[in-house]
Amino acid sequence: MDVGAKLKLVRTSHKLSQRELAKRAGVTNSTISMIEKNSVSPSISSLKKVLNGIPISLVDFFAEDSESEQIQQIVYSPEELMDIGSGDVHMNLVGKAFPRRQMTFLVETYPPNADTGTEMLENDAEEGGYILEGKIELTVGNEVFTLKANDSYYFDNNKPHRFRNPFNKVCKIVSATTPANF
Repeated sequence: MDVGAKLKLVRTSHKLSQRELAKRAGVTNSTISMIEKNSVSPSISSLKKVLNGIPISLVDFFAEDSESEQIQQIVYSPEELMDIGSGDVHMNLVGKAFPRRQMTFLVETYPPNADTGTEMLENDAEEGGYILEGKIELTVGNEVFTLKANDSYYFDNNKPHRFRNPFNKVCKIVSATTPANF
């Protein structure tokens, strides 16, 4: 890996001049210039100090290069989705291999009498969804909602919640949470 070229690419993609990065990182302009020209090979601690001025971690700095060289999967067939549900509930994760995924995108299936469990779910995220077919009972806090096909929802996932299908038809939902929690 060409550390100098990579630093220049990351710096310019963040719209920083050498002078601005040097000021933020607490180093001289010539330090940034010499690293970018590969006149010096910075120590890990020096590079970390410079990257803190962007800010970007060492892991992300080195990972971006290897990820950009890999072909990222864009289209997923149903067989390629990872089922992260439990019991009768199927929650098929779209984009499981996407690097540094920022959202959890699911295709959910609730057969009749299926639910996410008696224990209420809670996590630090926002969740939204769209009912494709059937009906679902959504409990958020003390409120219970019945949603049908073409209804949608959006709420803070840090509120206790659960999904339940007490109806006699399968319910299908497309949902997303951010940040990613799977």
